[in-house]
Amino acid sequence: MSLNRSEKEAVITEVTGLAAKAQTLVMAEYRGITVASMDQLRVNARKSGVSLSVLKNTLARRAVAGSSFEVVADKMSGPLVYGFSEDPVAAAKVVADFAKTNDKLVIRGGVYAGKALDVEGVKQLASIPSKEVLLAQLCGLLMSPISRTAVVLGALATKKGEGETAAA
Repeated sequence: MSLNRSEKEAVITEVTGLAAKAQTLVMAEYRGITVASMDQLRVNARKSGVSLSVLKNTLARRAVAGSSFEVVADKMSGPLVYGFSEDPVAAAKVVADFAKTNDKLVIRGGVYAGKALDVEGVKQLASIPSKEVLLAQLCGLLMSPISRTAVVLGALATKKGEGETAAA
């Protein structure tokens, strides 16, 4: 189905807006994926705040021109699904997790912070814990010395208390 000029301009405008807000772009080839699997991928993406789009590559290249995602314009070929996310790891995580269970989805690359990522780079980005997990780990690290000190002081108080009952 061919788009007329105004429809193409609308698509470019929409994708340019997504690219302006996004921190990460992940591209994956979807050749051979069933419609049901693609729907499941879209549901997972929506839950994670990832905008997933199947675009004509020419329109995608025009939409990212002048943005930090332009570094991968030369890799935009073949049947690709584009995942944009404001969260730095969400798009990579959604696509990489889905690719683990569906071998038809092949990660082609991505962009984070204006730098092109290869397949391994996208997988490494996907392996980074979420912000909430990182904050919980930081709190645990900050609480660790305090709780150790409390345990030692409690043990000393117990030991000192035992000595007093033995002397009495």
